[in-house]
Amino acid sequence: MERLNEILHELGISKVKLAKFLGVSRQMIYNYLDLDDLNKWPKDKKVMLLNLLGIKSADELDNIKVDTDYILSVETRINSLFENSYKNEKNGHLQSDIYNGLGKKQQELFMGMIQLLKEFLEEDDSESFSSCEYLYHFMKTMASSKETKYILAYVAKAAGFVKPLEFSFDEEEQFLFESLMFSAMTLYNNGGVSKTKVAESHKRFVNQIEHRVEEKMSRTLELNTIKVQALKELGYTEISEQNAAEVFQKIAEIQSRKVS
Repeated sequence: MERLNEILHELGISKVKLAKFLGVSRQMIYNYLDLDDLNKWPKDKKVMLLNLLGIKSADELDNIKVDTDYILSVETRINSLFENSYKNEKNGHLQSDIYNGLGKKQQELFMGMIQLLKEFLEEDDSESFSSCEYLYHFMKTMASSKETKYILAYVAKAAGFVKPLEFSFDEEEQFLFESLMFSAMTLYNNGGVSKTKVAESHKRFVNQIEHRVEEKMSRTLELNTIKVQALKELGYTEISEQNAAEVFQKIAEIQSRKVS
């Protein structure tokens, strides 16, 4: 069973995802994995797990080599359950309006992302929540930062989901970024960097962030001041749907006065 746990970990299959695939509760999965022999599992659940792993008996667990091809084959099998669930919902007219405007490929990707996020949040612990929260903030930066896309590409390649010489963005910049990321990760994973050596660098990192926050707060305060001034000059007390265009025009005018 130790080898089974290792395989599930290497595949990135969480207890929640496995429970959903087998149609049992998460607690039941913990109970199954606490057993010392896969043959002690309920027969139907054991067969489902063996089919998922692409083997015929528990004796073959030690022969499994978790490489890119194997990961993809298992992902295909486990995702088929969720795809069928999606189709059933669609046929039963339960599909949410949130899918409107998306093509089939985009809908499937979106559904997969939602499913993964749901699994993380169902873990109900602070690390899982923070991970999802950071991912949410990460996605909000994608429109304004090309580097975030390069980070995504690097992680996908490092995990074996994408071919290493595939470049979906600016090839030259992505190549440079991935090379630097690999060097940094190699140092990190091999213990080539100590906290004392990078303390000064982290201090500059913190200072830069704090400076940006101060600038943002200062800018926000300035805009609020200009907004109040614009409303006062126009004789309004607040921005409404009816006066929004006029107020924004007045704000732009006040800003131009300061520039000149």
